[in-house]
Amino acid sequence: MLAKVTSAGLLGIDAYRVEVEVDTVRSGLPYWATVGLPEGAVKESKDRVLAALKNSGYSLPVSRTTVNLAPADIRKEGAAYDLPIALGMIACRGGVPQEELARYLIVGELSLDGTIRPIKGALSVASLVQELGCFKGLILPSQNAREAGIRGKGFVYPADSLLQVVRFLCGEEEIHAIDVDVDELFREEMSWGVDFSEVKGQEHAKRALEVAAAGGHNILLIGPPGTGKTMLAKRLPTILPSLSLDEALETTRIHSVAGMLDQGKALVATRPYRSPHHTISDAGLIGGGQVPRPGEVSLAHNGVLFLDELPEFRRNVLEVLRQPLEDGKVVISRAKVTIPYPARFTLVAAMNPCPCGNLTDPVNVCRCTPPQIQRYRSRISGPLLDRIDIHIEVPKLRFDEIRRREPGETSASIRERVVRTRQVQLTRFKALKRKHPVYSNAQMGSREVRSFCDISPDSEHLLKTAMERFGLSARAHDKILKVARTIADLDSSEHIKPQHISEAIQYRSLDRKVEL
Repeated sequence: MLAKVTSAGLLGIDAYRVEVEVDTVRSGLPYWATVGLPEGAVKESKDRVLAALKNSGYSLPVSRTTVNLAPADIRKEGAAYDLPIALGMIACRGGVPQEELARYLIVGELSLDGTIRPIKGALSVASLVQELGCFKGLILPSQNAREAGIRGKGFVYPADSLLQVVRFLCGEEEIHAIDVDVDELFREEMSWGVDFSEVKGQEHAKRALEVAAAGGHNILLIGPPGTGKTMLAKRLPTILPSLSLDEALETTRIHSVAGMLDQGKALVATRPYRSPHHTISDAGLIGGGQVPRPGEVSLAHNGVLFLDELPEFRRNVLEVLRQPLEDGKVVISRAKVTIPYPARFTLVAAMNPCPCGNLTDPVNVCRCTPPQIQRYRSRISGPLLDRIDIHIEVPKLRFDEIRRREPGETSASIRERVVRTRQVQLTRFKALKRKHPVYSNAQMGSREVRSFCDISPDSEHLLKTAMERFGLSARAHDKILKVARTIADLDSSEHIKPQHISEAIQYRSLDRKVEL
C-alpha cells in the first residue's frame, strides 16, 4: 500500500517542499530502501523509525518497504524526515486517514521510544508553509514551536510524541495551535549584558566606534596587548540600531539552520556578535563543507564580526572575506547546487602595532626593526585593508584612568545619536534608483560620494595636504570622504566642514609610514 506525507528540507536558509512516499508490500523477503539522494542521517532513519513504531505499540509485519523523498535530484540531509516516514508507514496499514495527512506539513526527529526531538530550521519551514498557503498547519516538535510560531498565529501545532500525532490526526486528541507574542519575545531577549559605561578611558577609540556604528563603517583597532580592544569590540552591538522584525527573522533563520539557536530561544532579538579564533579555516569562516552550512560571516549577519589578532589569520582565510564585505552575501558552489547565504555585517578587527606589541607602549621598549614591522603588517593584504574605513590606535591606559570611579557614557545615550544619524542617511538615500539599495554612508559608491560628499575649498586644501604628505591612495580619498560625511551627520551638519575632514584623516593610521 502507498501513503504520502508532505515534509520539508533545507537548502541554504530556505526550506523547500519534500514529498515523503512510503510503499509497503507484504510479499517477498523483508527489505528497506530509502531513495531520493539521502545522506547518512536520512538513511539511518530506518532504525529509528522501526524502533519508535515498536516502542509505541505498533506491530511490525514482515514487508518490503520503499521510502522515496521527492524531488529525487536534491540531496536530503538531517533527521527531520523520521516523523513523516513513521506516519507514512502507519497510514499504509490504515492507522491514519490519508486525507488528514494531506492537510498538514510534518517534520520531526524520532527517539527510539517514539518521542519527538527538535530539528534545525523550524522558522524556515514555517515560512514555507505560509508561502505555500495550501496546508491547514504545520506539525513539528514542541521545542521548535515558539520559533516557528513567530511566522503567524493558528497554524503551528506542537507535538511531543508519535502517538500524540497519530491520535490528533485520527481526531482522538486535540493539539492547540501555538500563539506567540513577538513583541513579548523582543522584550525577553533584548539584553546585551555589557555596556559602554564600563569602559574606562579610551575616549578617542569610543568616538571612532560611534562613527563606525553611525555610518556602517568597518574598523581596525591597533594597540598593545591589554588596552581594551576586545572589550570595546564586544560593546559595539550595544550602540547599533535595534534589529527590525525582518532583520531578526532573517538572523534567526540563519542561526536555526546552523543549529546555533540556543535551547528554548525562539528569536535572535539583538545584533549577533561573533569572534572566531585565528586558527579557523576558510570554510569555517565563509561557510561550506560537504553538506554546506553557514559560516561565521553569515552567523554575524546584521551584527558584528570581530577578528582578534588579525595578522595571525591565514592569508587565504582573510582573502575570502572580500566577497561578503563587498556584496553582503556569500555564494557556496557545489557540483549540483549553488547556495547563497546572507552576510552583511560590521567588521571589527584588532591587531598589535608590531610583532612584539610594544611599538606604541610608553613603558615597554619595542625592539622590532622597520622591516619586521612592515612584514607583520603586510600579512593583511591591500584589497582587504581597503575595505576597512577606519584604522584607530588604542593606547595603553594611565593609572588614573584605570582607577577612575565615574562611569562613562552609557550605550543607550550613544545609540540615540547613532539611530538619529542612520535615519538621516536613510532619508538621503531613499530617492536613489540602484539595483542594490544604500542604507549607510559606508555603502556609497563613487557616484554617491560625488553627489553627497561635496566639500568647501578649505576642506579640499586640507584633504590635498594630507594625501600628499601621507601618500594616500585614491581609495583612501573616498574612504576619508565617507567617514567625514558620517561625522558631519553626527554633528547634524548638512555640509562637510574642515574639522570633519580632519577627524576622518586621523582614522587612517595604517596609511602612514612606519616610524621608530
